[in-house]
Amino acid sequence: MLTPRYFFADDFSQFYSYFLTQPHKKCFFKKGECLWESGEPFRRIHYIISGAAQNYLEHENGHRKIISFHGKGTVFPGYHQYDYKIEQSLMTTAISDMTVLEFTKNQFRQMFETNPQLSANVVEWYSMYVNRLLYETAHQEYNSSFIRLCNLLYLLSGRQPDHTETCISMTQDDLSDILGISRVHVTRGLTQLREQNIILTRRGQIQIADLAALSKHCSLETL
Repeated sequence: MLTPRYFFADDFSQFYSYFLTQPHKKCFFKKGECLWESGEPFRRIHYIISGAAQNYLEHENGHRKIISFHGKGTVFPGYHQYDYKIEQSLMTTAISDMTVLEFTKNQFRQMFETNPQLSANVVEWYSMYVNRLLYETAHQEYNSSFIRLCNLLYLLSGRQPDHTETCISMTQDDLSDILGISRVHVTRGLTQLREQNIILTRRGQIQIADLAALSKHCSLETL
């Protein structure tokens, strides 16, 4: 049974050789660069060769909500035919230097319609992505800030952009932006976990020292 994921990687790695044979453009993004401009619908589709990106929502009130992370071996934003208004509020930026294969919608549509394995994989990927969104909407909303933080750390401990298992490379602001809670609540929760010797913290990183103890603070849905 699959657990919710905040970081997506290696979901399309089996198609890399196939993608290279199809019409595409190889692109490079520096850390901090946007994969497309603000206010622009998803017109380009990327297969990520190296590096990682974060996808987030910029609300009109100035708040930012980090939705997901995408790394090597996956396709983002996936393939769909229509432009959705919400896409104009979504941003995707490189959190490290990136190399990607870039496809237009028409180019990816041709592959989607002629390669049954790829089309099935696209559907399964969207299922995982929807599962991640439903998990947060139907489950995280009803937990305390501390449990939500523990759930997030537990899920992130298994997959990070640099492929480390127990070291989470995120700031307190990042955690706040993912969970939609104040930094005060994040700081308070991290302090509690640190006092219980469950985590170690240093600038921009959280080391999970006792994953079993962390899991005891998590909700059953997460585990």
